[in-house]
Amino acid sequence: MRNLRRGAVLCAALLSLIAATTARADGHLLVFGAASLKDALDAVIERYEAASGVTVKAAYASSGMLARQLAHGAPADVFISANTEWMDYLEKRGAILDHSRFDLLGNRLVLVAPRGQGSAITLAPGFDLAAALGDGHLAMGNPAHVPAGIYGKAALRNLGVWKQVEPRVVRADNVRAALALVARREAPLGIVYGSDAVADPGVETVARFPDDSHPPIVYPAARMKDGAAAGQAFLDFLRSPKAASIFARFGFRVLDG
Repeated sequence: MRNLRRGAVLCAALLSLIAATTARADGHLLVFGAASLKDALDAVIERYEAASGVTVKAAYASSGMLARQLAHGAPADVFISANTEWMDYLEKRGAILDHSRFDLLGNRLVLVAPRGQGSAITLAPGFDLAAALGDGHLAMGNPAHVPAGIYGKAALRNLGVWKQVEPRVVRADNVRAALALVARREAPLGIVYGSDAVADPGVETVARFPDDSHPPIVYPAARMKDGAAAGQAFLDFLRSPKAASIFARFGFRVLDG
């Protein structure tokens, strides 16, 4: 059953990428964005379209999936990753436009439970996460390629509890898939971003991971080397006060860039 759910999420992401690529072929600006950006970036795009008259389409998936698609020639104009490593991956391959890259947003890592079913948990070295899970599993992005999972694994290792829960981790294809497992009460706890907890009323935050327990959460943005020149105006809008207010409303930290 778990594999079927993961397969369905993967198929949905691939269909989104195909649909978005078709939209770019029709002359629209195409943005590839980390799954955790969806609600906030959709709102930013709506504001940008109203102000500019330019149609923008967005495709959302894990940063790793998107970066690999871009490295193999997917025709996007702008990419926003949920960590620096996947943007580095593209930069090393010459896929992004020189000097267009900047750090757009920050975030926090949190532990969530289904709304009404959680109780506050103190995240201290050696805390008994296995006991907090009861008979259930821990939902998180796959640490092999999903930034939220990479940050989550680092935090759990630094707190000395990764080994006790590793066999009970459900490795989702992106952070929103992990969030959905908790919101649907299929997992008692999940590791997601603070912005994800704001976006879904079906969950509540039961703990915030110490900032020093994992690498800084940074969302870099850049134009793709073969992308449309119109992508620069959209990147400029992402750094505007109007966009900043929207990102902040959805739980992100706006960086100076």
